[in-house]
Amino acid sequence: MAGVAASGRQRSRIAPYLMILPALAYLAIFFVIPFWSLFRTSLSTSGGSVYLPTLTFAWDFGNYAEAFTTYQEQIVRSLGYALTATVVCLLISYPLAYVIAFKSGRFKSLLLGLVILPFFVTFLIRTLAWKTILADDGVVVSALGSIGLLPDEGRLLSTSWAVIGGLIYNWVIFMILPLYVSLEKIDARLLEASRDLYSSSFRAFRKVILPLSMPGVIAGSMLVFIPAVGDFINADYLGSTQTTMIGNVIQKQFLVVKDYPAAAALSFMLMALILAGVLSYTKALGTEDLV
Repeated sequence: MAGVAASGRQRSRIAPYLMILPALAYLAIFFVIPFWSLFRTSLSTSGGSVYLPTLTFAWDFGNYAEAFTTYQEQIVRSLGYALTATVVCLLISYPLAYVIAFKSGRFKSLLLGLVILPFFVTFLIRTLAWKTILADDGVVVSALGSIGLLPDEGRLLSTSWAVIGGLIYNWVIFMILPLYVSLEKIDARLLEASRDLYSSSFRAFRKVILPLSMPGVIAGSMLVFIPAVGDFINADYLGSTQTTMIGNVIQKQFLVVKDYPAAAALSFMLMALILAGVLSYTKALGTEDLV
């Protein structure tokens, strides 16, 4: 009996590790191996021709310095666009998520469905639709021009505002949903208690609702900022050569120029910058309630 019990305890200790083996295998095949390959590429030297490039691993850290020096403007622009889009998404999404969570009543499911509905259309089609909306002969430009918000011959397409607008439109849902989940979990009795203690609505929001919704703010901000930094579709279709983002540069280096070391070095620098920003952001706001 003692041997059976010992065998059962041993199996129970091994079982959790066996259960995560598929996930570990998935990560090893689709993340660790490609990550290592990209790292080696970033430290290699390229040779051959454009049509048949060759790579030689040489611990060439100069690829990083050269890539950063050459494309510093695009890196800064991408971070600025993504940060602006994240802040605007937060300002738009918080009131909407608040209304759906606390004020929508029996229309809650309908409002959530309306929020999600546009995202049944593929990312590329939504961006092309945005391009049509902001076209020089479109309704938006005509309306803004008629009320004096755009000068004569003014335009929205191929500007930084168009790119940022596309980022906001395409990623705003990833801010709305985490915020809604965090707000919906807040016990309404806490707000009643704050009113019983003669708290104003603003003070109740600042002391009760906002702190309890911070997990949604943090999660939504990361879900918007991280993909927005590396986005290249919006800058490609809605921008110009003056609004090129680092994602466009990486895409061109990989697929057109075929300078794989430079593209890999840029990819690693972008990952490092995003990681540093995310860690600083989560440390400043706290992450205890995210799990």
